[in-house]
Amino acid sequence: MPLSLSRDRLSELLTRARNQRVAVVGDAMLDVYLVGDVDRISPEAPVPVVRVRERRYALGGAANVAQNVCALGATCLLVGAVGTDAGGSTLRTMLDAMSVEADHLVEVERPTTTKTRVVARSQQLVRVDEEDDADLAAGEIARLLDAVRAAIMTADALVLEDYNKGVLVADVIAKAVAWARERGIPIVVDPKYRNFFAYRGATVFKPNRRELEAALGAAVNLDDAHALPEVFARLGVDHLLLTLGERGMALLSHDGGVLRIPTMAREVYDVVGAGDTVTAYLGATLAAGATAGEAAMIANYAAGIEVGKLGAATVTPDEVLASYDDFVERQDREARRA
Repeated sequence: MPLSLSRDRLSELLTRARNQRVAVVGDAMLDVYLVGDVDRISPEAPVPVVRVRERRYALGGAANVAQNVCALGATCLLVGAVGTDAGGSTLRTMLDAMSVEADHLVEVERPTTTKTRVVARSQQLVRVDEEDDADLAAGEIARLLDAVRAAIMTADALVLEDYNKGVLVADVIAKAVAWARERGIPIVVDPKYRNFFAYRGATVFKPNRRELEAALGAAVNLDDAHALPEVFARLGVDHLLLTLGERGMALLSHDGGVLRIPTMAREVYDVVGAGDTVTAYLGATLAAGATAGEAAMIANYAAGIEVGKLGAATVTPDEVLASYDDFVERQDREARRA
């Protein structure tokens, strides 16, 4: 399924994306980095003693998708669950600084999902997770559904970002998809194993290849068109976007089409957060009127930029345009050499 994307069309879609409202529903998380030095072993146990020199905070999960939507210039309405703790307060402050609309966050009786990484000499020594990943309680789900419906009613696209932390339970997924379909807005899903087959009706379903094959219990041959109808029958989605690491992406469509998208990364420093960038760009550009193929190509440019940065970083439209120009220039140089 060949597809070309002109610079004018790319610029048009990125400009339109700035006027869109994207509802992101899922597991909002806080990442904490304790960075320090190690020069001795503890006398209490055979472990290194880290003298912390710096404490950094970053948005994770659905919150990172939300900040990527805002970095694109669009408006993001984030729906999720946070605790009434310091982590929840920090998360809200950071979202406010990124201009994420966080009025739809629901306070629940559990800790804010927080992942603390201890780093010394550029190496991660240990990660400490503070979380409760059981499904939310019935009363909490009822309040969450009110927030989901309110966000979807004013949104131009819906993103469901699942990290299996108890927010995207079956009832929330089913009602969110139904409400979005009633409004005729695109639905982008980044799934996890717990409710993998609960997203029927989604526009773009975005697992990585390992997640898909684990859920299906079989390898997926992208070159075998006869195998794809069965996959789509089980998933019930319009498009399947598979991330393939250094091999880029493949967009599979329910009509049997396959679009191969090579990676745009020039240098890879850190793949953390690249999937969240892809999800954000998919949602915003589909809302702007892009086809699934166009949205996947634009998201691929954004991912190529993100992996060239350290940590979970954001990507701006200007950076995407610059990456496009660089790619076209490299193609022209190679054509002249041939």
